[in-house]
Amino acid sequence: MKRKQVRELAFKTLFMIDIGKNCPEKALFYTLESTVFSDDARLFLEELVLGTLEKLPELDKLLSRYLINWELGRVSASVRTIMRLGLFELLFLEDIPAAVTINEAIELTKRYQDEEAARFVNGVLDKIRLDVQVTK
Repeated sequence: MKRKQVRELAFKTLFMIDIGKNCPEKALFYTLESTVFSDDARLFLEELVLGTLEKLPELDKLLSRYLINWELGRVSASVRTIMRLGLFELLFLEDIPAAVTINEAIELTKRYQDEEAARFVNGVLDKIRLDVQVTK
């Protein structure tokens, strides 16, 4: 399974947790049981989901600073989830180039939202990348 597919499953899992108020362990278990994963893909999924949840207060605080004239709670759930996931990857997964992370977030947004939302996600994540000087 490609990382692109794992990111999408991580997004869906985080979305279930955010919108459905599902227990993180149960949501992750459901995702892991409903798909066949290689060991690497499984570890990547767990890292994305659990890492994003662990860093959620920090991610939300940073995102909120960059949402000009917006509140994080008013951003659509899918876009909010994608930005959280992308920001976690951008800040904490050093082996993935920033350009890849942002591009994957844009593609997910186009798939689950629209082109305008994708531009929004691109702008926010790229501005954070520049300001915190992510050098990967």
